[in-house]
Amino acid sequence: MTDYRPDDYLYMQRALRLAEGATRRAAPNPGVGCVLVNKGRVVGEGATLAVGGDHAEIQAIKDCLARGESPRGATAYVTLEPCSHHGRTPPCAERLIAEGVARVVAAMVDPYHEVSGRGIAMLRAAGVEASAGLMEAEARWTHRGFLSRVERGRPWVTLKAAATLDGKTALLNGRSKWITGPEARMDVQRLRAAHGAILTGSGTVLADDPQLTVRELQVAVQPWRVVLDGDLRTDAGARVYQDGGALLASCETDEGRLAAFRERGVDVLALARRDDKADLADLLAQLAGRGVNELMVEAGAGLNGAMLRAGLVDEIVLYLAPSLAGDAARGLFAWPALEDLADKIELDIADIGKVGRDLRLALRPRRV
Repeated sequence: MTDYRPDDYLYMQRALRLAEGATRRAAPNPGVGCVLVNKGRVVGEGATLAVGGDHAEIQAIKDCLARGESPRGATAYVTLEPCSHHGRTPPCAERLIAEGVARVVAAMVDPYHEVSGRGIAMLRAAGVEASAGLMEAEARWTHRGFLSRVERGRPWVTLKAAATLDGKTALLNGRSKWITGPEARMDVQRLRAAHGAILTGSGTVLADDPQLTVRELQVAVQPWRVVLDGDLRTDAGARVYQDGGALLASCETDEGRLAAFRERGVDVLALARRDDKADLADLLAQLAGRGVNELMVEAGAGLNGAMLRAGLVDEIVLYLAPSLAGDAARGLFAWPALEDLADKIELDIADIGKVGRDLRLALRPRRV
């Protein structure tokens, strides 16, 4: 086991912060962070650019040279093992070797099959001191979307919901604007901006006609807007299908019915059926195939409940307003009545805070 120094943790924390800022722009690649340190000083740092652009290590080397410094003899702190293969860009491990970097500390091995330990091996074969495993748990969280797609074949799924304190999302007549305050709604915009795609159901489109775009924030690329509409109940004129960037996920195969959507530039994902319903696992696999690392679900009780029951939700972000709507209002998750409390879905509270007047809870289903 590698012995790490206190400074190693500090520099890796800095690299992880850089990685967090690059996650969305780098997708479907991982948003990696890299910090170059020479003789106790940070001489360069960088994070992965958009697809086809520099990886973090190259950005850090360029930053180092721009400062008039040298990477020779430096330690590179990287949140993911340097790549060792030729893709859209040359191998980062080769560049680190060529620049004379003496030591590479990676937070974790890259599970992608083209790398998977080969980067560390290449560095060691060239005489570079290389290790992986420093702050691995933190790195796995930072890279959770990429890791989910590579290791599980599906995006990391965050389900967002807003409710009153008694768990109601809308009145019986469907009215839901607004349960939470403006600060919480702004926080939702930031949450959307952090995801590669936003999934909703046909019921939400029919009831609310949402856009599901990121508003009031500057984003380089809007998330995909994905509508799960197994029986094609929605209309191609709905706002969610406008302005490009929309996906229709449906079991409908009649091209005549699908033509209106295709004419508006809507991509159609053909879904299989399971138990006479759209196959949610198939949907997530297809989104992963399109490079979606992080998926946000903004839907009604039906799709919320189906995703949760299928074990496809990794995190719930729940906004709770300090209000009560009564037992006749609509709830958060739809599923059959339980006969035993032992069948309830257990959640762990990962974080809790206040956004304006509302509470914001981060919850993760407890895996048995």
